[in-house]
Amino acid sequence: MVQIGLFDFENRLKDISKFGDPLERLSKVVDFEVFRKDLEEVLSFSNQSKGGRPAYDAVLMFKVLVLQALYNLSDDQVEYQLKDRLSFMRFLGLSISHRIPDAKTVWLYRERLKDAGAIEQLFARFDEVLKSMGYLAMGGQIVDASIIQAPRQRMTKEEKALIKAGGIPEEWREKPAKLRQKDRDARWMVKQSKAKQEGMADFGIPYFGYKNHLTSDRRYGFVRRYEVTAANCHDGHVLPKILDKENMSKDIWGDTAYHTHDNERHLKENIFRSQLHRKKPKGCPLNQRIAQGNKTKSKVRAKVEHIFASQKDKMGLFIRTIGLSRAKVKIGLANLAYNFNRLSFWERKRAFAG
Repeated sequence: MVQIGLFDFENRLKDISKFGDPLERLSKVVDFEVFRKDLEEVLSFSNQSKGGRPAYDAVLMFKVLVLQALYNLSDDQVEYQLKDRLSFMRFLGLSISHRIPDAKTVWLYRERLKDAGAIEQLFARFDEVLKSMGYLAMGGQIVDASIIQAPRQRMTKEEKALIKAGGIPEEWREKPAKLRQKDRDARWMVKQSKAKQEGMADFGIPYFGYKNHLTSDRRYGFVRRYEVTAANCHDGHVLPKILDKENMSKDIWGDTAYHTHDNERHLKENIFRSQLHRKKPKGCPLNQRIAQGNKTKSKVRAKVEHIFASQKDKMGLFIRTIGLSRAKVKIGLANLAYNFNRLSFWERKRAFAG
């Protein structure tokens, strides 16, 4: 059996650094200690003066949840990876001899954040950090939403109708274990393809889950505000909740889903300048001038797609949990993790420019 030497751990980490460890870069640009006060207020499980095993450090556990969001890991997977990957250990400030949080502990800490509604608070805290570093919200803002899928529920038509009406099937009540596994907050929606939008025949694609509504500043591309709903919530209904009034420009870009009379009135009343896409009138072709205007606006609006592509493709965002409150934690962490990566990008760019 090969014995691990005193410096083997450090030497291997040096080798990993040569390949450009993204977590090492992240640790250098994000000061996770700024979250300590907020975290300790909601993550203190017990009075340690009474004895028992000491609780894990609050910031360490938060960083574990960040790893989950960045790499699409379940609780069991993150426990395994923490024990297996040296880059994860270094990110958390652990070594081979340290105690590693198990899957149950990770679940408990995430539940504690959910019960306290702390993710929104942590997200706002980091937005303050960004502004203090000079990354002010400017250039206007881009609003959009994306469906985040969850495991599809097997239900009869009658069960679906009852759940949609806010009820619970009697059979589920009699089987608590089954009821706990049924997501009664997620919803189905059919997403129309471009063919349908252009008036061609199309059956659409069904999705089940939740929706991540957000606004991003045009200048730096950070997520500045967000809202989590069931997947069937219309994008336009959420616009007033996600607008960032601190953006230094009043321009608002968004697709046709946001172009409603109520939203246009809201923007005007709050002194915003609408750059929303205009809809095609029913039964009439789109005016050429308006079509060209939409095309010009698309060059700006398309930038927000980078956020969703990063979350779905690189981070593999998928809702494994049950219920809206837990989905808010998962999606909120994904938005925060995206901002961490975005800050790393801008700080590298600043370093090269300097």
